[in-house]
Amino acid sequence: MASARILLVEDDPAIARSIIYTLERDGLSVTHSLLLRDARAQITRQPPDAVILDVGLPDGSGLDLCRELRAAGSLPVLMLSAQGEEIDRVLGLELGADDYVSKPFSPRELLARVRSLLRRASMPAPAASSIGKSPFEIDVAGQRVTLHGQPLNLTRREFGLLAELLRHRERIRSRDELLSAVWGTDSDSTDRTVDTHIKTLRAKLQEAAPEHDYIVTHRGMGYSLDIRRAKGN
Repeated sequence: MASARILLVEDDPAIARSIIYTLERDGLSVTHSLLLRDARAQITRQPPDAVILDVGLPDGSGLDLCRELRAAGSLPVLMLSAQGEEIDRVLGLELGADDYVSKPFSPRELLARVRSLLRRASMPAPAASSIGKSPFEIDVAGQRVTLHGQPLNLTRREFGLLAELLRHRERIRSRDELLSAVWGTDSDSTDRTVDTHIKTLRAKLQEAAPEHDYIVTHRGMGYSLDIRRAKGN
């Protein structure tokens, strides 16, 4: 079996060497780009299995490339940042990053997170249960969903959350249950990760159906989805 291909976008030579050594020693294949323009060209030539993407790069912000990748598909993205500020982490997750590591970090921790990303990306999508009469039409295999016939542009995590809430509609799903179902039991993501993705998912649903607010927040408990709920009810 061919080794997974990782695209590393990092302009610090010492950090890049450390990451490349750690990942290749574990059997992964790593391509290194110093600049965003080189990374874009590499992705076009040969799409990798996952991207490790620094926020601060000489020719722009890695957040811009993360946004582009999410608009184009569901390629797993792990963000790196030297700042370690919450605003960077939250913004990266809102743009669709799957995981986030702040510098300085342990190479072994980074490897574990990359392996976790690859495992989750390779997991077959769960079969969708019948959701009865619903404004949602969901294609689990293709990871596509429409609302009132309008296609929704969802990230992989947003799709997973919506599919999980639809499977258990009108039942409260705790943040831990959503984390386990969508991110996996070995994920280092937190409750805040769920909240951030629920926020962006809710905004996209309301953009498609402004008169409805399908996701219900149950304070201290979790979230549920009510397909009959109109905004303000």
